[in-house]
Amino acid sequence: MKIAVITDDGKTISRHFGRAPYYMVITIENGQIVHRELRDKLGHAQFRNQPHEADAPGQPHGMGAASHNKHLMMSDAIADCEALLCGGMGMGAYQSMVSRGIKPVVTDLWDIDQAVKAYAAGEIVDRVDLLH
Repeated sequence: MKIAVITDDGKTISRHFGRAPYYMVITIENGQIVHRELRDKLGHAQFRNQPHEADAPGQPHGMGAASHNKHLMMSDAIADCEALLCGGMGMGAYQSMVSRGIKPVVTDLWDIDQAVKAYAAGEIVDRVDLLH
């Protein structure tokens, strides 16, 4: 199983999906980490010069079609992963991952290894209250 984690430094889980520059992709076999790969991640910086779609009043962050397309482009690098662990993201990004078949999990854990092992053991809590 492959699990992607958003990160700024390759060690800790970033608190913001859109701003993190990397994915740490962890491969788990028999409950053990057997491989790690740091992959570049598209983010807000790469979309800076594109028109920004304002969210409709009362609509959660990033729920429009243009945002969805950006989220899908951001997830191209982890299309081979079953889950994405992060410390925070917008509701639109969360829903875009679901539509792509990647299980998003928002966690308050900081350590990548600890969170990946908790996910693999079915013990991680999806903190959807941290969505914005």
